[in-house]
Amino acid sequence: MELTLLGTGAPAGLPRPHCACAACAAARGERARAATALLVDGVLLLDLTPGAALAAARAGHSLAGVRQVLLSHPHDGPAVELPAGLPAAGRVADGRVLTLLGGHRVRAVPMDAPGTGYEVTASGGERLLYLPPGGAPAGLSPENGRAVAPYDMVAADVVGRPDAVARLRAAGAIGPDTDVVAVHLDHDVPPGAELDRRLAAAGARAVPDGTTLTVGAYHPVPRVPRRTLVTGGARSGKSWEAERRLAAFPGVLYVATGGGRAGDPEWDARVRAHRERRPGSWRTEETCDLVPLLAAEGPPLLIDCLSLWLTDAMDRVNAWDDAAWAAGGEKALRERTGALVAAVRGARRTVVAVTNEVGAGVVPGTVSGRRFRDELGRLNAGVAAECEHVLLVVAGQAVTLR
Repeated sequence: MELTLLGTGAPAGLPRPHCACAACAAARGERARAATALLVDGVLLLDLTPGAALAAARAGHSLAGVRQVLLSHPHDGPAVELPAGLPAAGRVADGRVLTLLGGHRVRAVPMDAPGTGYEVTASGGERLLYLPPGGAPAGLSPENGRAVAPYDMVAADVVGRPDAVARLRAAGAIGPDTDVVAVHLDHDVPPGAELDRRLAAAGARAVPDGTTLTVGAYHPVPRVPRRTLVTGGARSGKSWEAERRLAAFPGVLYVATGGGRAGDPEWDARVRAHRERRPGSWRTEETCDLVPLLAAEGPPLLIDCLSLWLTDAMDRVNAWDDAAWAAGGEKALRERTGALVAAVRGARRTVVAVTNEVGAGVVPGTVSGRRFRDELGRLNAGVAAECEHVLLVVAGQAVTLR
């Protein structure tokens, strides 16, 4: 099955008309994207956008052979002129199956938002799933009585609805070899390297408008790093960055090392804000006992954060007392941190850990403050050495260190 992406942008395109944001300002030339439209084997057009015929011609194709035009979502604004010779565009009722003359089988997939997804199966058995902007499959799970086999390719709104990718992964519809292509790209993420980095973290990729792909052909799927360390200063956006990296994966175990603090409403508000923004499919565990979790098999692990883990570890060895520190506290702490670093080295599950960068500011005015700063620097360096990917977040911008 041959798929040509006539456009890969949001319904309004990228850049958006009259938008002055930084992402739209950078979306010029090859980074500009027309509204998403897919041409399948020259006979099926999924979504109709302005300039579709010209876009097809630029990609070396013609719309003359199109026998079916299907819309995936409500189209706002003025009506799009139908190119001469094309059949009328329409939507298909959820669950309905169409069989085209070329042997393609199209099934309408229900969504959890206005719109329709389309599962396209070629005569050779290759399978494509196309999702509308802002939509995720409704009721797709292995428990609903229908076996879910991995698709060869999924074209979806990965940036806008990473949870849709997570649902598909949980149901087995996205497997290790599924080619996940991001479409409906909007100005949520600056184009270029930042977009590629965000998508790679979700196991997805973006391609330029006009690209032709062969569904079912081998393509190296972006490798998601098994271990990632995200560091940065206070309110830099490091927790957001860590959470985004796992938003497209189901069943994430979120490990909060801070726990609760009796009589501290401000801390309670922070914890509540963190909980409310996590996907509903994630589980939360409040603990500083990280070594067993790192050693166990299971879904991705998000640890937030190592600096609070270190605070607990220093409390346990009474590291704040100079006499206790000299009498064995330092040795005991190094054993604890060494065991944690070794557990990160041996981890088989996907791990994203958050930490703080505290050594670039004012030198603490107390011995205990300087001790914590030094030990956190040592811990960060040890964990970073065991991670395939290390990010520094500054002012909400992620800089790749490794």
